[in-house]
Amino acid sequence: MLWNRRRWSRWIGVLMLALPVGSGVAWWSTERLGATDAPITLEVSLSSRELRVIEDGSTVATYGVAVGRPSHPTPTGTFRTGEIDWNPSWTPPPTNWAANKTYQPPGAASNPMQAVKIYFQAPYYFIHGTNNPDSIGEAASHGCIRMVPEDASALARRIERAGGGVPLIISP
Repeated sequence: MLWNRRRWSRWIGVLMLALPVGSGVAWWSTERLGATDAPITLEVSLSSRELRVIEDGSTVATYGVAVGRPSHPTPTGTFRTGEIDWNPSWTPPPTNWAANKTYQPPGAASNPMQAVKIYFQAPYYFIHGTNNPDSIGEAASHGCIRMVPEDASALARRIERAGGGVPLIISP
């Protein structure tokens, strides 16, 4: 019961807004997005296709990433990482590009969400491992930030050690 109260307490102070945008939905939260009390901050440069982990003003890790293609860009701005889903399944989102795709169970080679997914803009944008490591360094995703599975797992463990939700700044 205590766990449930804590979880609800966390969400009581958060307001989620959903607005139709084109063929999808954009989500915003009133949660403190740029909180500086987190021990780490994540910075993603879409142009250089890298994710940096910043601690005490210094870069402590850098990872190559794949970002959204021009037709499905990765959102820019300031976010906060959310739930971390280990060994996730994949359910195609209700969008045109995924109309002919099918559910993929956890661990399936054809599952595009390998190892872990880290929410940053619910319900469809994540940092996640990929089953297509050759896409790293490219604009290849449908808006998510892809990493090789080992890097995504290392990042998720670092976020968990930092308390779970950390600032994420995505710049063009």
